[in-house]
Amino acid sequence: MPAEIATKPVVYRIPGMDAATVRPRVQYRAPLTMDLYYPPEEASKPGPKPAVAIILGYPDVGVTSPFGCQFREMEMFICWARLFAASGIVGILYESSHPATDALAVLNYIRENSVELGIDPTRLGVWASSGNAPVALSAVAQGNLRCAALCYGFTLDLDGATGVAQAAAQFYFANPAAGRRVEDLPRETALFIARAGQDQFPGVNPSIDAFVAAALRSNLPLTLVNHPTGPHAFDWMDDSDASRAVIRAILEFLKSSLRA
Repeated sequence: MPAEIATKPVVYRIPGMDAATVRPRVQYRAPLTMDLYYPPEEASKPGPKPAVAIILGYPDVGVTSPFGCQFREMEMFICWARLFAASGIVGILYESSHPATDALAVLNYIRENSVELGIDPTRLGVWASSGNAPVALSAVAQGNLRCAALCYGFTLDLDGATGVAQAAAQFYFANPAAGRRVEDLPRETALFIARAGQDQFPGVNPSIDAFVAAALRSNLPLTLVNHPTGPHAFDWMDDSDASRAVIRAILEFLKSSLRA
């Protein structure tokens, strides 16, 4: 039975969320599967759809014990997939055993089977939060992504910092972006960073602040939204107008970047 925390929804809703069409258990790498949340008819446009994969930094075996379910079964992640669908974007949730390679396998499967899936392979993005963000950044560095949205996420250890590596060791998330620099990220991928001003996890905001400064020095396409009163996981832990405003900004960024 899922733990109570796994049943908490995102604090923002839009029309059409509950009308998303779900295509479950599509095998992307045996035996692993993914669930696709398609836009409802009223939010759908003709032709292939853009898509956003919700990236995981933890293997499912590491989360089922504390949460009582996989990440893709947690209400918060399901809500985000439905928010994407109601915004005209296919939301993708998947199960994972090896986070760094599984994220790339999901994206590659989508590209290779785009016609059958009804997805435009040139309009792909990723969304990640917290300890999932380093895997998303690693995927961004591989190229061929239109955009990436990172919420209160650990980023890169820059200029000799070790906060992300220490957090990965403490909280057991994958850190395939270790050793990467901002200069490794492609200039054509638009980035969105949502910062929680009251984040209680050591290392998160220092990594974000250093990342943003380096990205600006490199003149990367970056959007930063700071939630001054927001705690970690504000999208489902802080039921406030300020949290909802940040969620709206993320959805607008994704729609604009993917031209949904």
